[in-house]
Amino acid sequence: MIAGGCLGGRRPSAPGSAWRYAPIRTLVVFGTLATLASAVSAQVAVRDPEDTRSRSSLAAGGQVRQEYEWFDNEEWGAEVPDHNGYWLQRYMIHLDTRISRRVRLYGELKSGIEVGRAGGPRASDEDRLDLHQGFVDVSFRRVTVRVGRQELAFGSQRLVSFREGPNMRQSFDGGTVVVRQGRWRADGFGTRYVSTETGVFDDSSDTGRSLWGLYAVRSLAQDGTQGVDLYYIGYRRTAATFDQARGREIRHSWGARFWKTSTGIDYNFEAVVQTGSFANAAIRAWAIGTDTGYRVETAGRPRLGLRANVTSGDVDRNDDRLGTFNPLFPRGGYFGLIASAGPSNQVDLHPLLTVNPGEDLSVAIGWLFFWRHRTDDGIYTTSGSLLRSAAGTHSRFVGHSPGIEAIWQVKGYLSLTGNASIFTAGPFIRESGPARTIRFLAGWVTYRF
Repeated sequence: MIAGGCLGGRRPSAPGSAWRYAPIRTLVVFGTLATLASAVSAQVAVRDPEDTRSRSSLAAGGQVRQEYEWFDNEEWGAEVPDHNGYWLQRYMIHLDTRISRRVRLYGELKSGIEVGRAGGPRASDEDRLDLHQGFVDVSFRRVTVRVGRQELAFGSQRLVSFREGPNMRQSFDGGTVVVRQGRWRADGFGTRYVSTETGVFDDSSDTGRSLWGLYAVRSLAQDGTQGVDLYYIGYRRTAATFDQARGREIRHSWGARFWKTSTGIDYNFEAVVQTGSFANAAIRAWAIGTDTGYRVETAGRPRLGLRANVTSGDVDRNDDRLGTFNPLFPRGGYFGLIASAGPSNQVDLHPLLTVNPGEDLSVAIGWLFFWRHRTDDGIYTTSGSLLRSAAGTHSRFVGHSPGIEAIWQVKGYLSLTGNASIFTAGPFIRESGPARTIRFLAGWVTYRF
């Protein structure tokens, strides 16, 4: 999935800027780095292929993703018109060094480039060159301690994700402790969000956004196809904006997830309660997410599924409570192909049919129906920013969005993806601003090495 118009533009593109030939420059830099890294990795393997006493190793890898997106009436016409679409490029390369059986070093560079988008790149579109991950692991039997810049992702990534869909993935600075015991795994973490900047090696910890917590997973089946997650996640944001007001936010999320991924009937049920404080208000929010499906083991292996989700909204913007659910750092494209609206103050139904015409080809057809949970609260982006205020509105229905996506795994290292979708403007959108139908097309190729 990809994130569409969920983030506003930053600056106009500058055709005559010094970064005019960034795609070629970046490709050359990353190609050189990939060649050198692979050569070093191969040299280490050839030099000492049989020595396992120290368990030392060096591995290199990465990915190149080239994507074309086209929007008509992005954010229902609120964004700058872009009739030709734009080009998104992602380059990532990593070195994974195991010094001994207990110590591991990992480093990963990233580069993201946007070309041709009217209004310039969104916040997750561009980062010319930066450190995406850089950490050290120290392991002691069942315990692994990780310190440094790292990706985080838990469960179905409803609350914490590395955000694969947008051009730039997200990471965090801090530490994690992973404990494994039998069928249990528990992750304790304390981190700060890493803000994505557009320059060269200028990303840094955001002192205004902190994330900490404990996430435990218990496998209920020996083959790992069924289990339960239990978690607590704490979040601090010094400058938060909701339809009610703007202020400091301290939020505590308490949740449970029950899941099954085996053939036949599968399910993914999750419930979250949020407490804490915002400005001078107490936070009382909640969410329920479900994804249930049935797969038939016949030609094409069709799966018919239904996603149904509710995230609370604020009952009264003038009282001393905030009821708006905060999805924290969720995956991109939360509901569908067009990610204009995020999972706050929302009720949705999303029937989905997935078929596999070939062993390496998957086609998904879905239709999203979207309402507001509370009429005195607006709708928000996937990143949690206010998208449309509830001021002067009374309707619940936001709109509906049919879409289709096809994924072809050409080889183990090469995949092609294409999707198309529209998002109509319901009564609430017509009451709150521009209300044109969004039309969206995208296609991308990903090469992993």
